[in-house]
Amino acid sequence: MRLQLRGRQPDDAALAEVRALIGDAPPQGHRRDLLIEHLHRLQDTYLGLHRHHLVALAHEMNLPRAEVFEVASFYHHFDLLDDGQQAAALTVRVCDSLSCAMAGAGDLLARLPQLLGPNVRVVPAPCVGRCAQAPVAVVHQHPVNFATPQKVQQAVEQKQHHDDGKIEGAISLADYRAQGGYELAAAVTNGEASVEQILDTLEASGLRGLGGAGFPMGRKWRIVRSQPGPRLLAVNLDEGEPGTFKDRVYLERDPHRFLEGVLIAAQVVGTEKVFIYLRDEYHGCRQSLAQALSDLENNPPCPLPQWELRRGAGAYICGEESALLESLEGRRGEPRKRPPYIAEVGLFGRPTLAHNFETLYWVRDILQKGAEWFSQQGRHGRKGLRSFSVSGRVREPGVKLAPAGITLRELIDEYCGGMAEGHTLYAYLPGGASGGILPARLADVPLDFDTLQAHGCFIGSAAVVVLSQHDRARDAALNVMRFFADESCGQCTPCRVGTEKAAKLMATPQWDASTLNDLAQVMGDASICGLGQAAPNPIRCVLTYFPHEVQEGGA
Repeated sequence: MRLQLRGRQPDDAALAEVRALIGDAPPQGHRRDLLIEHLHRLQDTYLGLHRHHLVALAHEMNLPRAEVFEVASFYHHFDLLDDGQQAAALTVRVCDSLSCAMAGAGDLLARLPQLLGPNVRVVPAPCVGRCAQAPVAVVHQHPVNFATPQKVQQAVEQKQHHDDGKIEGAISLADYRAQGGYELAAAVTNGEASVEQILDTLEASGLRGLGGAGFPMGRKWRIVRSQPGPRLLAVNLDEGEPGTFKDRVYLERDPHRFLEGVLIAAQVVGTEKVFIYLRDEYHGCRQSLAQALSDLENNPPCPLPQWELRRGAGAYICGEESALLESLEGRRGEPRKRPPYIAEVGLFGRPTLAHNFETLYWVRDILQKGAEWFSQQGRHGRKGLRSFSVSGRVREPGVKLAPAGITLRELIDEYCGGMAEGHTLYAYLPGGASGGILPARLADVPLDFDTLQAHGCFIGSAAVVVLSQHDRARDAALNVMRFFADESCGQCTPCRVGTEKAAKLMATPQWDASTLNDLAQVMGDASICGLGQAAPNPIRCVLTYFPHEVQEGGA
């Protein structure tokens, strides 16, 4: 007879520490989908995930230890520690994505370790959503914009990482309601507004999903509404595309406009519960949004749906809608194979409406001002408005609300104050890391859905990164390919192996064009999700539009 259970068992001290953070188990047991939330509590408290805590957490949640470890090891912001290993007292993350790399992130990464000393861990990090203030370092959860070694050192010494990160200047609930806020949501909830008329207006406006995929919003609402209940709503606020920061800027300014869109969508589609998934890099936004939700619950303008604010853990792939649902269920963020589509079988197996933040942000304006107000905006035969996240070599980077179909040249001249001093336009990324790279001679192509595909690019989330004569397209392509290799979930071989192999080939002085084209073909055709399918775009663009950079061995 075996007198001892197999495997490592939880010790009493670790169990007590875990229970103090996640509470005692209810009669039905701890919710499986809250695993990532519980891991965050452990990480925040102990500055890392110790193995004895993970063993105790698995015991408390009645989960296999392997399942807890595999989730904890998947996300960048969880630091797994061996027994006896000391957690870093403080971590400084330096963004090394394209806009920050162009602004000097490499110098920061080289100088900070010696400047800050052995007690501070300095690590590179993917885009933190502050490209207009590049370069950016994050001291624990406190962003340091336009970072210099001295500014980062000062932030460390002043222990600014202990602040709550609350955003100042956001429109309050009282001010928002004084401007007519939530009147439309109340009318919809109370049955005073026609659901069919709302759907007709959204369809007539031409509003499409603004997270990157561009699916028509009104049609999506009709599809999910037609599914048998109960239905759910998942809001994608995991804005991880390098070069993109529009959602953060709008959330910091006007959270209630977004929340009113959420209420209207929940009522029209008939969703039982709302899950808001916010990227972990937006610490200040999380404090602000939690406060806005609390204010709304304490003074509701109408009956509110159930909702939960969830915290991402640093995984770009969770911007893909099915990977986001996996993460909301407390699992690794690995995209699902389709069909079935999430409108039919989504979160917890229920029909799910998934939306990007900005798409919901525009609902109130379109319904109040009419479909024509939105659709009549635009240039060069395009319709609507686009929020461009502009960074790189321009005089005035930032979020620019401009007509759909505006050209890159018009966007720079009219909205960005022109090119930065000493810089002339050389190339640009029209859709962030995955949208490809175009030369200056194509700066007069309208920027919108369906206008860039003929040139091997797409607009995606409208993250525009501008390059000048001081930059090289091949360097930009290598930067984003290394990002893809690091962020691949690893589920499918074409993406997992292809991105890593491509990055190695692209780092050589002379590109092997034949092999890179073969890799691009396989990744584009055989990858499960958009990450691997779009990863070849920068390769193809450099080979097509900048062959001199390759032929000259990178000169």
